Amino acid sequence: MKTALSIAGTDPSGGAGIQADLKTMTLNGVFAMSAITALVAQNTTGVREIVELTLEFLGQQIDVVFEDIPPDAVKIGMVASCGLIEKIGERLRFYQAKNIVVDPVMVATSGDRLISEEAVDTLKSCLLPLAAVATPNIPEAEILSATIIRSQADIENAARKIGDAYGCAVLLKGGHNINDANDFLYADGVGTWFYGTHIDNPNTHGTGCTLSSAIAANLAKGFDLPTSIQRSKDYLSGALGAMLDLGKGRGPMRHNFNLTGKFAKEIER
Repeated sequence: MKTALSIAGTDPSGGAGIQADLKTMTLNGVFAMSAITALVAQNTTGVREIVELTLEFLGQQIDVVFEDIPPDAVKIGMVASCGLIEKIGERLRFYQAKNIVVDPVMVATSGDRLISEEAVDTLKSCLLPLAAVATPNIPEAEILSATIIRSQADIENAARKIGDAYGCAVLLKGGHNINDANDFLYADGVGTWFYGTHIDNPNTHGTGCTLSSAIAANLAKGFDLPTSIQRSKDYLSGALGAMLDLGKGRGPMRHNFNLTGKFAKEIER
């Protein structure tokens, strides 16, 4: 069995962060492992508090994974501060980690900011150059590219600027009332659109975590990047299409990412 490591923050309600990553990687057929960057008190309605792990302990978590079960892919999610970002970059370079997927989480779906402004530059310099692919959404891509995105052409331009600046492939995710479920990949100087069907489901908490983790799992299994992206989009569409609605949350977003039955078995293959 192939293996994948998620380096990210937690979500005690289970729909995003480490918890979503482990579920997604498992359902996509790899052995999932984790290194926690921060304990996050959050649910589908918002973020209440963030407690960061120490640099030393984060480094030890990464070390014990690589020393015992070297991952075939690594997904990096929420990292809130410069020191933690630098520690992750240093350890991944030391172990020559492969198939790194960077989800540059800056703002939660609820609108809460998850990274300090000074850490953005550190993320650019330390993590993006290591990435096989970065998966920003439109607001994150605006920050990374220092451009305004209002059209499909803007999406293409921003992805190229990020990819050329940091030497990584970029999957710029649609949505946010601009491009719906269509995503744009810029890799090795070539742009490719991945088209999706809009699913009218308000339960969108953790979609970014889920997509990036699925991509990492498929890269770990040996699929190339375009194939990994398409398989991951299919997985996410299946999860949203299942229309799972949990609990009695007061906000508009609830979880929708536990896949069971025939579709999950197909994805595992």
